[in-house]
Amino acid sequence: MKVAIIGSAGIPAKYGGFETLTEYLTKYLGDKFDITVYCSSKNTQKKIPSHNKSKLFYIPLNANGIQSIPYDIISIFHALLFSDTLLILGVSGCITIPFFKLFTKKRFLVNIDGLEWKRAKWNKYAKWFLKYSEKIACLHADEIIADNKVIQQYVKEEYGKDAHLITYGADHSFPEKLNQETIEQYSFLKENYAFKVCRIEPENNIHLILEAFKDQKNIPLVIIGNWNNSAYGVKLLEKYRNINNIHLIQPIYDQKILNQIRSNCYIYIHGHSAGGTNPSLVEAMYLSLPILAFGVNYNKETTFLQAKYFDTQEELVQLLNSIESSDLEKMAQINSHYSKKYYTWNKISNDYASLF
Repeated sequence: MKVAIIGSAGIPAKYGGFETLTEYLTKYLGDKFDITVYCSSKNTQKKIPSHNKSKLFYIPLNANGIQSIPYDIISIFHALLFSDTLLILGVSGCITIPFFKLFTKKRFLVNIDGLEWKRAKWNKYAKWFLKYSEKIACLHADEIIADNKVIQQYVKEEYGKDAHLITYGADHSFPEKLNQETIEQYSFLKENYAFKVCRIEPENNIHLILEAFKDQKNIPLVIIGNWNNSAYGVKLLEKYRNINNIHLIQPIYDQKILNQIRSNCYIYIHGHSAGGTNPSLVEAMYLSLPILAFGVNYNKETTFLQAKYFDTQEELVQLLNSIESSDLEKMAQINSHYSKKYYTWNKISNDYASLF
C-alpha cells in the first residue's frame, strides 16, 4: 500500500510534534508500507531522497503559517497521482478534500491536531478559515484522528462524527546524566529547579508562571523557548530576565544538553491551555518527572488526573509552597507507569497501521 504523509515540515525531525510523529511512523512502518513524506525545502539545507525507508518529496514553501495552506494543497494534489491513502496532519489544506473526492476514491485520513482556530495568535480571518477547514475535514475525511479524548468528544458533539483516538509517543525521550561541562555552563543545575520548555505564546501561560515564581525563594524557574519570536516573548524577557531566581534561556538545539536540563529538574511546569495531547507533556511523563499542569481538560486527560493542577497564579503559588517531596516522588512514578503503557511509538504506529 502506498501512503503519503502530508502536513509536517518533514524528516529527519528537528523539532515539532508532527515532525516527530512522522519520524517514528516511518521508522516503525517503513518496512510495511510504501511511504512518501512531503517536506518543506525551506526547512532543510540539504535535500535527501529518502529516510527511514521512506521517500521524501520537497515543496518549496514553508509548512507553517499562511504558506501551510498552499503547501498542504500542493502536497495533496501530487500525492493523489500515486498514493492509496493520504494521512494529512492538520487541517490547513483540507478545504480541498470535497473537490478532490469528486474524481478519486483515494482515502483521506486527517489528524485534526488541537483546536488551532482558538489560538490567540491568529486574527479573526485566520480563525474563521481554520475553523472552516476543521469542519470540512471532519465532514469529508474518510477517517478522523484525534490525539486526545477531549478532542474526540468535541468532534462527536460538534460534527456528529466518530474520531479514532491515537495519542503521541514519548519513548524517544531518555534521561541524561548531568556532565560537568553542562553544570559549569548552567549554574542553576547545582540545586533543585522547576523547568519548562515550549513556544513562548500566550496560550502556554508563560506570563502567569513567571509571576508565580517571581517572589519564590525556595525553587528557581528555568524556561527554554523562542523569546525573540514575538512581541509577547520580547516583553516577558525584558521584564523578568534580571530576576535572580528566574532563568530565561534561548532555544537549545543540542538535544543532549536539553535532555540533561529537562530530565534532572525537580518539577516540570506545563502551562499549555490549547491543543490536545501535547508532546512535551507526555515526554515529561515518560522521563518520570513530577508535573504541575494548567488545569484544562486536555492536560487532565493526558495525565490521567495524576498531576497537580492550577488555573491561576495564586493556585500555582499555593502548590509550590505546599507540595511535599514525597508527593512529587509518587507523582513521578505514576506518570512513568501511564506513559509506558499508553505513550509508546510501537503502540502509536500500530494504531496508524490499522487505519492505513
